Amino acid sequence: MSILDVIGPVIVGPSSSHTAGAAKIGKFCHNYLGGLPDSVEFILHGSFGSTYFGHGTDKALVGGILGFDVSDLRIKNSFEIAKELNLKYSFSSDDLGDVHPNTVRVILEKNNSLYKIEAASIGAGEILITEIDGVKVNLSGKSPTLVIINKDEHGSLSSILNIISSTGINVANLSLTRISLILEEATCVIELDDIPEKCLIERLKQSEFVISCRYISKI
Repeated sequence: MSILDVIGPVIVGPSSSHTAGAAKIGKFCHNYLGGLPDSVEFILHGSFGSTYFGHGTDKALVGGILGFDVSDLRIKNSFEIAKELNLKYSFSSDDLGDVHPNTVRVILEKNNSLYKIEAASIGAGEILITEIDGVKVNLSGKSPTLVIINKDEHGSLSSILNIISSTGINVANLSLTRISLILEEATCVIELDDIPEKCLIERLKQSEFVISCRYISKI
């Protein structure tokens, strides 16, 4: 147990759930894209949707999208900074169904491609990523993560894991979801114990079983 587990994270206030958690969700989205989107839409559910303006959730989400950490004082001026960088953003409230009350669906556009991430701020600055581009996941954002779209065929997963294990990196968690029977594709989400070298990412991308590989650095 660390001291942060006792006293909580260092944050730009006022709320660990509505501000710190929101900033982490935005930062996860930033890391997923590997930088800034061209535009972003935030759809807020439950208490996120009803209190986001007064609690600074909106500024925190934009700050995270800009790549700011939860303790970065620039979060308070995230709207102005986003304008300077020509980042387009919008907020709306909606009922997203049977999800945590502090849930947000983030729709990002980059180079005419759309990406969707759904996540919740679950308290004390902690977050839970529940969906990435239509695939259900269960990620905390605390671990280096690989999101791989692979061929849904015999030997695919074992080949991917062999490539990773050959570098000496341990797999912490793994989920595999079939996304298309017609295209024979699946999504493999892998949390790692250590930060992978760039050469590992390149080896995975060159695998005959891998269609795409995206690395998400830990928050």
